[in-house]
This record gives sequence, structure tokens and C-alpha cells, in this order.
Amino acid sequence: MENKIEEFKLNELKNPKFIEAVLVSYKQNGIPKTWEVVKAHDSVAILIYHKEHDSFVLVKQFRPAVYMSNGDGLTVELCAGIVDKDLSLVEIASEEITEECGYLVPIDKIERITQVNSAVGFAGSRQTLFYTEVDESMRVSQGGGIDAELIEVIEIPTNKVREFIFDESIAKTTGLLFALMWWIDGRS
Repeated sequence: MENKIEEFKLNELKNPKFIEAVLVSYKQNGIPKTWEVVKAHDSVAILIYHKEHDSFVLVKQFRPAVYMSNGDGLTVELCAGIVDKDLSLVEIASEEITEECGYLVPIDKIERITQVNSAVGFAGSRQTLFYTEVDESMRVSQGGGIDAELIEVIEIPTNKVREFIFDESIAKTTGLLFALMWWIDGRS
């Protein structure tokens, strides 16, 4: 994946589409406090197991916030998307699988794992994790996202999962790590 970043700078956020930064004030045990928080969309994320390849289908993409900390900005993540449509969570998950990874998966073949809170120090939005299995008969495109998203679809063989989890040179999300550990633990 080509990743040439130029003229990276921080700017004042005006008319945000996806987040809103606010200052919360409250009393905790009678003590006045404030905290900076971000109101953000909830999301779905899907662990996709490719049965024929014995691998996990993941996405690699550029994240500006990660770029600020590692100078690269590339992350490996679960297929995911924000909840911004009047659809059920599993329907949004199915759409994301098609858009990002190129597989058409019926909603009855998508299993809910659990729901977690992410970025609890400043956001607390919810992410619902799902699991599904695919094979090449379900492929409808190469994936890669929509609307100028730059998503590279990658696969991690199951026999390399533990090594991948602990490889600190790869930026990855906690949702991905949790889902992989759930799978390793026997999908319980």
C-alpha cells in the first residue's frame, strides 16, 4: 500500500461531521470536576474467517491520529464502520463486509460476539463485535471501501495469529485483539 503523506498539520475543527468535542462538568462525591470528551458514533466491527484460506480477512488503512504517534499511520483492523444509518447493527456489519472486503454475507451468517466501549478515557462510544466465515463463492468485489476510502484487504493465516497479536511494530486496534483472543479461546 502506497502511503505518501505530505503537508500534515493540525487545524481548528469547524462543523465536524463525525465527532463533537465538549467539556463535561459534574460533581463526584460532592467534588466539582470537569472532563474533556468526544461525542462520537457507535460502530460495528467484524472478525472475518476465510474458510478456504484458513486465515482472517482484515483491513489495512491510514489513520491520521495514529500517524501523529508513529509517523506511519497505517493500522491493521477488523472490517468496521460507524453506525450512521437507520439499519440494524447486523445489517450495517453486512454492508461493511461487502464494501471493505468484497464478500456478500447474509445477515443470518453473522454472529454477534459482544459489545464493548472504546476510547473510554475521552469518548466511550460503543462498538459491537461480530464474527462471520467466508469463502471465495461469496466474493463480489476486491473490496477497498467506498467514497475514496483507501483500504487494503489483507489476510493473516491462523497459524500466525499469536505472533501477529504480539507484534508491536504493527499498529492494531484493541477490538481486533479482543476478537482474535475470543477466537483463540474457542469462540466461547
